[in-house]
Parts: sequence; structure tokens; C-alpha cells
Amino acid sequence: MTNLPRSKTAVVIRHVLFEDLGYFAPVLTAAGYDIRYVDLDQTPFSAIDPEQPDLLIVLGGPIGVYEGDVYPYLLEERRILAARLAANRPTFGICLGAQQIAATLGATVAPMGHKEIGFGALTLTDAGRRGPLRHLDGIPVLHWHGDAFQIPAGAENLATTALCATQGFAIGRNVLGLQFHPEVEVDHGIERWLTGHAAELSGAGIDPRALRAQAQAIPSDAHLAGQRMFEEWLSQIG
Repeated sequence: MTNLPRSKTAVVIRHVLFEDLGYFAPVLTAAGYDIRYVDLDQTPFSAIDPEQPDLLIVLGGPIGVYEGDVYPYLLEERRILAARLAANRPTFGICLGAQQIAATLGATVAPMGHKEIGFGALTLTDAGRRGPLRHLDGIPVLHWHGDAFQIPAGAENLATTALCATQGFAIGRNVLGLQFHPEVEVDHGIERWLTGHAAELSGAGIDPRALRAQAQAIPSDAHLAGQRMFEEWLSQIG
């Protein structure tokens, strides 16, 4: 009897439905992963075995890591991350997810005092140019945050922007945290973001029409750079 390869599992913690895997979903599927979303109010985080999934992904959300008293699931999430990171299991975070990883590792996460919302290119560090983020060099990516993480001890800072000096970090091959959003499906998914975060945009004095125009100006193949970045990172974890 031929032994078929075991399918890999990717457990994805999703805080709000429209902040999903986007462009990264087909990359995971092509790499042989079965994707399982864990959504708030549907599957309790306590049901997640921190070390079992081949890959754990924590997506973004419109709250801060320091609001655990208001949103207790943030503390449960960090409990899962602590066990996962201690075991050096592959872990990937975007925006809030990256901030949660940083906080779990003892780094400070705090409001910047301003918003960074819109499309813009990254400035890669030397470490960023040596790794998967090199695919994003010169590519406009979506930024949408008001908090920022410090780089955890033992991690490498991968990229900066004028408004935020810490845009990504890596620890070895198995841990990657990104402050920005290369996963967002700009060609049609941006409307969900403009609507879902309408209150934040209004409070920041940002016109959704300006963001929509930025999204429409992004080259149609720009998302391929983000997919190549994620594909390369997946290829090196284990």
C-alpha cells in the first residue's frame, strides 16, 4: 500500500470576518495546507491545541493588545502563542496578530499617536532584503494601524516606513510578524475594509474615496509580490 503524504493544517485566528487570508489563501492551498478558520463566538480559543497545527496564523483586528480587560480573548490568544512560540512551531501574524506575537515575547506594543492608513512602499532593512520580504521591495502595500510593536528580543527588524519604524520582524525561520497587510484583495476586498472600518476612517479624518482611488491605482499584478513572499516563507518553515 502506498502511504499518501499527510495533509498539513493551517489554523487561522480571525477577529473580524472581512480581515481574512485574502491573497494568501490560494498560496496555502497550493502548498498543501488545509485551512481552518477559528472565528470569535464560534470556536472557543481554548479548543486550539497550541502545538498541533503545522501552521498558526493570527490575523488583524481593530483593537489593541493592551485591552485584555475589555476583550479577554486576547489573553487566551497570547496563552496559545506563548506555548506555540516556546515550542518553535511555525507562527505568522499580521497587524494585530504580529502585535500579539510581539507582546507575547515581552516587547512593548503601544499607540503611535497617529494613524498609518493607506498604500505605500516599505523601506527594507538589510535583514529584510536577505529574506522573503525582498519580493516586496518597491511594491505599495496596505497600511492600516494606529499601534506599533517594538522588535522582540532575538528578532530582526525587516522593514520601516516614514510613519512606523517597525514594520516586520522574524525569529529564525519559523516566526514572522508583519505590521502591514499584503494579504488584502485590493481589487475587490478594499470595499469591505472601507465599510468595516468606516468609524475609524471618520475619526481619523480620512476620506474613503481617497483610499479607493489609491487602491485602483495599484498595478493589477502587485499582489503577486506578496504571494511570492508568503510562498517563500512557507517553503522554509518546518
